[in-house]
Amino acid sequence: MVVDLGYREADRCSGDDPLSRTDRLFSLIDALRRRRRPVTAAVLAEELSVSERTIYRDIATLSGLGAPVEGEAGMGYVLRSGFFLPPLMFDEDEREALVLGARWVERQADSVLAKAATNAIAKIAMATPSDQREALAETGLWAALPQAEIDHTPVLKALREAIRREEKLFITYRDAAGAMTERTVWPIGMAFYDRKRLFSAWCELRTAFRHFHAENIGALSLTGERYPTRRAALVKAWRKEMRPAQTLARGS
Repeated sequence: MVVDLGYREADRCSGDDPLSRTDRLFSLIDALRRRRRPVTAAVLAEELSVSERTIYRDIATLSGLGAPVEGEAGMGYVLRSGFFLPPLMFDEDEREALVLGARWVERQADSVLAKAATNAIAKIAMATPSDQREALAETGLWAALPQAEIDHTPVLKALREAIRREEKLFITYRDAAGAMTERTVWPIGMAFYDRKRLFSAWCELRTAFRHFHAENIGALSLTGERYPTRRAALVKAWRKEMRPAQTLARGS
């Protein structure tokens, strides 16, 4: 019996290897998974280093296998949410990235996220072929412990919830001069440093974006009120505002 894998002379010219077609299909699924909006065959072809004709054939193959790929040639493709493809397969770099990231969170974040990181790695291990589980457990990359134990779990948990829900926060905050102020802020993102936790927000008091140290928060409460602009739009505006400052900092 002859099975037609769709390999043609055109693919040979574009550098495709018929033996790597299964890997390419997995890579195509990963490329679609990473995007929430339709992506064109041209973009996918450039990312995977194949021809657009190959992408069209691979999309057809995935659809035939039951993958919920929506879209059409010229318009773009998107992988419908909820698609799961067991078992999970990771290469060596991906395994190390997952474990190192989880170990960093276990040591640097609040206790709720630390426990979530441990549980996530356990779930990944259960969904990974048995021959890869030992490699996950024995990855020789470790995250250093912070110089001092930091656990602002209630504050950090509330901040993460507010970011997730796009909800206003009311805080009492000690500013750079040491004065306590009361503010209503719209948190849009948080950064985890070795001994500091910073979050970015639109501050109603200053009518501008500001960066706050979580450890300087005296009290915090969720207001139950969503801020009027979507977080994605606020992040875009924040990045646009920050870019000139970063350019000046680089001396350009």
